[in-house]
Amino acid sequence: MNVPTHLIPSPSYIVRETALEENLKKLSYIQDQSGCKIILALKAFSMFSTFHQISQHLPGTTSSSLHEARLAREYFGKEVHVYSPGYKEEEFDEMCTYANHITFNSISQWERFKNHPALKKHGIDCGLRLNPEHSEVNYTIYDPCSPHSRFGITKTMLGDYDITGIEGFHFHTLCEKHVDSLERTFAVIEEKFGPLLHKMKWLNFGGGHGLTYANYDAERLIKLLIHIRDKYNAQVILEPGAAVVYNTGLLMASVVDILHNDMDIAVLDTSATAHMPDVLEMPYRPEIIGSGKLGEKEYSYRLGGITCLSGDVIGDYSFDVPLEVGDRVLFTDMALYTMVKNTTFNGVQLPAISILKKDNSVDVVKTFGYEEFRSRLS
Repeated sequence: MNVPTHLIPSPSYIVRETALEENLKKLSYIQDQSGCKIILALKAFSMFSTFHQISQHLPGTTSSSLHEARLAREYFGKEVHVYSPGYKEEEFDEMCTYANHITFNSISQWERFKNHPALKKHGIDCGLRLNPEHSEVNYTIYDPCSPHSRFGITKTMLGDYDITGIEGFHFHTLCEKHVDSLERTFAVIEEKFGPLLHKMKWLNFGGGHGLTYANYDAERLIKLLIHIRDKYNAQVILEPGAAVVYNTGLLMASVVDILHNDMDIAVLDTSATAHMPDVLEMPYRPEIIGSGKLGEKEYSYRLGGITCLSGDVIGDYSFDVPLEVGDRVLFTDMALYTMVKNTTFNGVQLPAISILKKDNSVDVVKTFGYEEFRSRLS
């Protein structure tokens, strides 16, 4: 991978146009073969400077807040699907000016808003989120079907409720999963809600599908989607976020200090807690181009962030040559859940946002400074 790091400010998120196009072609193939719709989940990736490229392949977006819905309408400009655990009365009118589909998390929310004049005025399709109470996710923090979950309506909650006015069902139960997880989940959906599925105009399978993984079985997925579409005569919708930008993004950082405390430690001008929080929340160890595991190569280091949080440690790595102050490192798969979750904790500089173009030129889309830190405070 030839990245002209000298042309890019440090730290910086870098999205590679070529890699993004490869993912989008995979998603387009699944859409073309199955008749499903695949829409971008903005909660994972909201870099609107790439929307012109993504919108050539995907028919819309899904949002979880008023601000995401507005961003989708203003910059993506196609279908806007919305789901939130709870809608606020004072925001609902404006939300309806952006949305095409709105999914309600509970019967009580649906009852509160189902006669709202804005729904009819803007011709919005309304849906309900289901909770099949079937877990496929290994991490409780990311499992929408964990015990006492606030997400969706269980079979017991739904009972014999009259769903008149509901045109679609939504469920989101996966996280970085393959098609076998979807197959098992949908079998439970059919078992618990089967008779009602025939009444739906659309069925939204949420996100968490690893559609662009190298070993994802797209043909098996396509057969499943066609079967469901034909059985229920419904439009099938998938709304991945991570899969759209999987392995398209880098985070470039620089070494600002080297010290020794029983092991060599390199301090970087980036931060796990502020710039790549999933490293601590998941947790996981991100890959660095050209590095190895601890002890695998000749020179080993613990890489730490620049904040004052003791646990702001990215991981242990080894390199073929010793690190020096000023060296730059490239963390991989840093497009998803980074820009949308980063913070200005400790007043640390937010990474710039850059695009590595198909011709290997660089477009530094945005840089950040003191104003971004100050404007969030008072």
